Amino acid sequence: MNLTAKFVATAAVAALIGAGTFAYLRTEPAPQVQFTRLAGGSFTTADLRGKVVLVNFWATSCETCVHEMPKMIETYNKFASRGYEMIAVAMSYDHPNYVAEFAQKNKLPFTVALDSSGEVAKRFGNIMVTPTTYLIDRRGNIIKQYLGEPNWTEFHALVDKALSDPA
Repeated sequence: MNLTAKFVATAAVAALIGAGTFAYLRTEPAPQVQFTRLAGGSFTTADLRGKVVLVNFWATSCETCVHEMPKMIETYNKFASRGYEMIAVAMSYDHPNYVAEFAQKNKLPFTVALDSSGEVAKRFGNIMVTPTTYLIDRRGNIIKQYLGEPNWTEFHALVDKALSDPA
């Protein structure tokens, strides 16, 4: 490969990496939904503006969901004082008694919501696979979606960056 061909190949790779970075940073508005707290009462996506929010769709019967909960608790405790909020949305097929028992047993410090009708999961793209997690910035835009357990180092760095953005 001559020098010109190497330069063109390097430039093409750099352009692809740049395009990938742009796609990674692109945002889309989070759907406007009403969450119903396990503890009672409700709130909307709009009520969360100004905070960095994790919306985690999970189920007590999902092994990966149960496995990642200690890391979710750790993450919440690490960032909550900086404006980080977490909503663990129990899937419609998860009985409220199981959800309540799990939340109490594991001392979940963040908001647990019930999606009894499945409407919240539907509005977030018809969620069928758990865990599915969305990170939403202070302006109400989805900045990252995770299917399965996230890479926690990467996730913490992304949360820290989102919290540093004053909106």
